[in-house]
Amino acid sequence: MSSEADEPKEVATDVFNSKSLAIQAQKKILGKMVSKSIATTLIDDTSSDVLDELYRVTKEYTQNKKEAEKIIKNLIKIVLKLAILYRNNQFNQDEIALMEKFKKKVHQLAKTVVSFHQVDYTFDRNFLSKLLNDCRELLHEIIQRHLTAKSHGRINNVFDHFSDCEFLAALYNPFGPYKLHLQKLCDGVNKMLDEGNI
Repeated sequence: MSSEADEPKEVATDVFNSKSLAIQAQKKILGKMVSKSIATTLIDDTSSDVLDELYRVTKEYTQNKKEAEKIIKNLIKIVLKLAILYRNNQFNQDEIALMEKFKKKVHQLAKTVVSFHQVDYTFDRNFLSKLLNDCRELLHEIIQRHLTAKSHGRINNVFDHFSDCEFLAALYNPFGPYKLHLQKLCDGVNKMLDEGNI
C-alpha cells in the first residue's frame, strides 16, 4: 500500500471515464492478479455515473480539467484503498468501529445531499460542509495506521474541494449553471441509497 511514490505522473486525457479509471487504479493497487470483473464490483454503474457527474461539475466550477481529473482520481483511489483494506480484514476493532461510524456519516451525507435538492429552501451550506469535514476526519483516523502521507494528502485534496462553502452554494443555486448536474448527481445518489450501496 505504501508504494505510492512509484506511480507514474498523471496526464490529463481528452475523455474522462471514472469506471475505466477505477479499474486501472484497482489493477495497480492489487497487482496483475486482479480481473476486470473484480474491479467493477467496487465501482458499479450508478456510482460511476455519480463520479462522472462530480467530475463534470468540478471541471466547470474550477475551469481546470487537470485539477478536476486529479480530484476525482484521488477520490477513486481513496475509495478503492479503503475497500481493499476492509475486504482484507486489515482493520483492528477500533478502526472497524470508526469505519461503521464513517459509513453512517456517509449515509447521512447522501440523504442530506438529496434532501437539500428535493426540498426547497432547506439548503444549508455550512451544515453540508460540516458533514463533509466530519467524513474527512473519520477517514484520516481510519487510514492512519495503514496508508502514507500521500493518501492523507489525497483525502484533503478531495474534501478541500467538495466541502468548500462557495462550491456548495454554486452547486445548489436553483438559478445557477449547475442545476442539471445537481439533478443528475441526486438521481444517482438516490439510486445508490435505494440499492443500499451508500
